[in-house]
Amino acid sequence: MTENFLPPTLIILAGGASSRMWPIHEKSMLRFGTEPLLIAQLRRYEQFGFDEAIVVANPDTHAGIAAAIPTFERLRVRVTMQLEPRGMGDAILCAAPFLGGGQQAIYITQVHDVVDDTLHEDMLLAYRMASQNSYLAGVEMQDYFPGGYLVVNEDGRITGIVEKPGAENRPSNLVNIVAHIHANAPALFKALKAEYDSANQTDDHYERAIDRIMQTQVYRVVRYRGGWAALKFPWHVLDVMQVFLSRISGQQIASSAFVAPTASVVGNVFIGENAKIFPGAAVVGPAYVGANTVVGNNALVRGSMVLDRCEVGFTTEIARSYVAEGVAMHACRVLDSVLMPGVNFSAGCTTANLRIDHGDVGSRVKGNKLSSGRNKFGAVIGEKAFIGVDVMTMPGVKIGARAEVGPGTHVHQDIPDDMRVYVKQTVVMTEKTKGE
Repeated sequence: MTENFLPPTLIILAGGASSRMWPIHEKSMLRFGTEPLLIAQLRRYEQFGFDEAIVVANPDTHAGIAAAIPTFERLRVRVTMQLEPRGMGDAILCAAPFLGGGQQAIYITQVHDVVDDTLHEDMLLAYRMASQNSYLAGVEMQDYFPGGYLVVNEDGRITGIVEKPGAENRPSNLVNIVAHIHANAPALFKALKAEYDSANQTDDHYERAIDRIMQTQVYRVVRYRGGWAALKFPWHVLDVMQVFLSRISGQQIASSAFVAPTASVVGNVFIGENAKIFPGAAVVGPAYVGANTVVGNNALVRGSMVLDRCEVGFTTEIARSYVAEGVAMHACRVLDSVLMPGVNFSAGCTTANLRIDHGDVGSRVKGNKLSSGRNKFGAVIGEKAFIGVDVMTMPGVKIGARAEVGPGTHVHQDIPDDMRVYVKQTVVMTEKTKGE
């Protein structure tokens, strides 16, 4: 960027309800490495040249987010709160008091959209070359995606956004992703207020406001062909994990870590401070092993992320899975699964990850059965759940925070938070007869 270029003020939306992510309760603070997702995103934005950022949280997350924000070398970060879940447009209005007067540009993103650097670089380049215009990113998709599509004319000017038009009625192949530069923030705020004051109270206030502004102001598309992983449903944790794993280059092994001579470390692998990889164990990249985590004898971690202070016990296999801090496992099989902090996964437990017919695994979200889009998907287990010995979970099930599952149980359906589930056993005890 040139020395005299003034980047837009960054508005990061991090306040949306995470109800569709259950049993995961706060997606912006999920760690995909040494820091929460929000902090990792802020560090990248600082590298792009932003110097002002406003994070919009909700009442449940505000205190935690505010406390987690570190001091950056260049980036000034302020945190505000959306008091009620009134949609994206209302969240943006919550940032308005933090902006100065006059025509000011803003760049709106969502913390849970993980994309390649090229998207933000191209957006900022387009704005730098013609700062009188506004810009929306359009992800090029050949297959139908149930989201908003951009209506674009031949010279790249956007004339509208059509929500979920259906595969046969798509106005383009450009899906709207929330990477939006508005050259005139006051005009956007005015249009948003008008929509919230109108009789139309459908939840697309923001899109309607943009349509209103497009009648008099120029919006242009910035095409994007890179990767896009978004945290919308619990299984998307595995998609975002893979993005962060793909950024590991070479073998980054902390000097304080112990790797036994007979252990194997293969491919792109990160091993954190004071981690221990015991004899016979294997860590196969891309893989992340956090600080103070123990990978026991003959255990296997492959294509997975295991965060700090975990116990990967003897002969445990972790494949393509996300394991948060403080999880204990012993002689287990954790396959294509998500385990939240403090889970106890007792000896002999297995997450089944494949349907008999090899079809896509379904999972219930707020009462509705949805396809995960994955033919291999195990379980999602909430914070501090205790899973007894020899428990087996069927593909796509979710277990709530602090739930307890008794030994030998086969889990075929979701278990709510704080629930105790066990199988009653009939014990028959008889005296042996003579001659037996």
